[in-house]
Amino acid sequence: MSHLPTTEERSLDEDLNRAGFYPVLVADVVHDALDGREPLSHVVHLETHFDRNEVHRHITVLVLTDDMLVITHVDDQQLDEAGEQVMAQISTESVPVSQIRSVVLSYIYAQPQNYKPSDQARELTLAIAWSGGQRLDMGPAGCADPQCEADHGYTGNIVQEDIVLRVSAEADGAQAVQNAKAFARALRKVNTAPPALPRL
Repeated sequence: MSHLPTTEERSLDEDLNRAGFYPVLVADVVHDALDGREPLSHVVHLETHFDRNEVHRHITVLVLTDDMLVITHVDDQQLDEAGEQVMAQISTESVPVSQIRSVVLSYIYAQPQNYKPSDQARELTLAIAWSGGQRLDMGPAGCADPQCEADHGYTGNIVQEDIVLRVSAEADGAQAVQNAKAFARALRKVNTAPPALPRL
């Protein structure tokens, strides 16, 4: 017996349809990955990249339930030059919210000297870490002398992150930035809630 969809489930499906990236396929995969759990909040993020004469699109869907963060990522790939043969590659990951170690929000505001409380962020980056895995960004080290040709070795940063989403008001719309912020708040609330007391 099927249940009536909740407001959040309807909103999720509407956002997948609005994104227009194989919405029926993506919705089926997302709902299958939820495994019957009800969504509390979600983010649907579609990106398009241009590589010479090819267009590559991919979508990332984050869905929060009361105990899980479900991440679905879908890429498409043309198998022939005419674009008649297309393949979708899909991955899903389910992370218990109790394992999430950090939720980082980074904001960009234009003209901060004129900031008013009603001003919206121009861009938001949401980084979520749970596995303890770290990414090492390395590059050649240098010095202040522009004439120096010595080998200064390498320098780098260690960044702990499992997923990073960058949402821009210019590219994605102001509402998308607000949705990402609301999702991060919901994730923090579930992640930092005290554990439920066992029933006697």
